[in-house]
Amino acid sequence: MATTKPLILIIDDDPGLVKLVRRDMEIEGYRTITAGDGATGIDMIQYRSPDLVLLDITMPGMDGFEVCRRVREFSAVPIVMLTARDELEHVVRGLKLGADDYVTKPFSVDELLARVKSVLRRAKFSEEMPQPPFEAGPLRIDFATHAVTMDGRDVTLTPNEYRVLCFLASHAGKVLTHDQILSEIWGWEYAGDSHLIQVAINRLRKKLGDNPRNPEFIATRSGIGYVFKKTADDAC
Repeated sequence: MATTKPLILIIDDDPGLVKLVRRDMEIEGYRTITAGDGATGIDMIQYRSPDLVLLDITMPGMDGFEVCRRVREFSAVPIVMLTARDELEHVVRGLKLGADDYVTKPFSVDELLARVKSVLRRAKFSEEMPQPPFEAGPLRIDFATHAVTMDGRDVTLTPNEYRVLCFLASHAGKVLTHDQILSEIWGWEYAGDSHLIQVAINRLRKKLGDNPRNPEFIATRSGIGYVFKKTADDAC
């Protein structure tokens, strides 16, 4: 039985760029759909359920930041931001809103395809995670169903956030360096992009209600990395 190729939604108001990106994606074997504005893109995410979204930041009306914010209210679909702005604050802003990755214009076909493949790979939850549910106080991770709950209430995580949490929890009590986390979750080609980890950890802490100054779950090892605390008495 043939495997259905991933469906990629391209949201951009530049018809020429959309045409080029769509061609490149389809040559690579992906299925594509497009939207010329943010509102239409949000509707297509709701009703077409794409596997990945390529989202331009600079669009008239509703820009990519606002689209990302609204999408994260109802969907964990992987989002790759397309931006002509290479300033770090714009990249971090997109990541804080829930984007999974970014590509700075102008970009090469190879670079874009590499990012798409990487994000799609990360979105497939690892089957090597331990099968018994993991529990730490009010937190429960069900690896079989990929469900995360706090005091029985569902916690909605993006694929990146879920993978970071699972990686830390599966090595509870062990300090994981920035490079170890980057390599495991994003891939070796992301070496040095420490802001990716910082944003993911900050979003995780916010969703878990984990105070970074007195963490119950994820503690920072300054200049080294992070550790998922085995007990509430582990040092911070």
